[in-house]
Amino acid sequence: MNLMTLYNDYNSYLRTKYGTKVYRIGLDAGFTCPNRDGSKGTGGCLYCGEDGSRSSYTDPRDSVTKQIADRIKYLEERRGAEKFIAYFQAFTNTYAEYEKLKSVYDSVLPFDKVVGISIGTRPDCVDARKLELISSYSDKREVWIEYGLQSANDRTLEKMNRGHTSNDFVKAAALTKKFGIKVSAHVILGLPRETKEDIINTARMLAKIRADGVKIHSFHILKGSALEGLYRSGEIKLPEEGEYVDMACDFLENIPRDIIVQRLTGQGSGDGHIAPSWALDKTGIIRAIEAELTRRGSRQGSSITGKFE
Repeated sequence: MNLMTLYNDYNSYLRTKYGTKVYRIGLDAGFTCPNRDGSKGTGGCLYCGEDGSRSSYTDPRDSVTKQIADRIKYLEERRGAEKFIAYFQAFTNTYAEYEKLKSVYDSVLPFDKVVGISIGTRPDCVDARKLELISSYSDKREVWIEYGLQSANDRTLEKMNRGHTSNDFVKAAALTKKFGIKVSAHVILGLPRETKEDIINTARMLAKIRADGVKIHSFHILKGSALEGLYRSGEIKLPEEGEYVDMACDFLENIPRDIIVQRLTGQGSGDGHIAPSWALDKTGIIRAIEAELTRRGSRQGSSITGKFE
């Protein structure tokens, strides 16, 4: 079976829609998070590094406009890139007043080569007014909101200091879809004490809310995260590569075929990645997942055919 048969990958979706490879530009708009500033907690999620998932090439001292312009120039010169997605990536990108959000999002408008806007945020940091604003950009660009779910298990969310519940995600996703915005979910496979049943339940939650996309991350340790100390003291265990491959395949088999798989694994960048070392071989992991699906004779959605219709 070929790649398109195994799972619905994001790059193929973009290339089919726009006729060329589309490059994402990671942005840092200067936001923070409610579980960092004391609104819901401090220290952030246990797995989150100090940079809030900021791309290594992003300079947070630059304006969003400069970040976009510089990255477009770089990708045009180095990769021959033609089209781009502005990805508001670092920290929680709806966690501000309406006027601030509008000013930040409007920074994309002068760039005609930016065909999409993707906003990373938390499910407890949106409301109807913010979503109406975000949907207003969809007349000229493809608009996504990427919600950090991580797990459908509320005990896991509490232990990871997420500061929200799985039901918060369900409600946010439903409200977002009412405004015609595509919904993607971030999930982490291999979280401490999670079982195969937990992984499948998370997959089935995405099926039930009819998510448009998903980013699957492997559980890993980042420099400066609260988990770093726990890992170094031996208090938490990370999955081996083979275990993660099995988890990813189990997850893929339990999400509908029309969900776009935007990521199959995740890792830190540069010296910010502490462990596991195997997670740095992104291409190797993806190939291993594809090989395991092929060995099983399965594909995305194999376990739920006919369900959730």
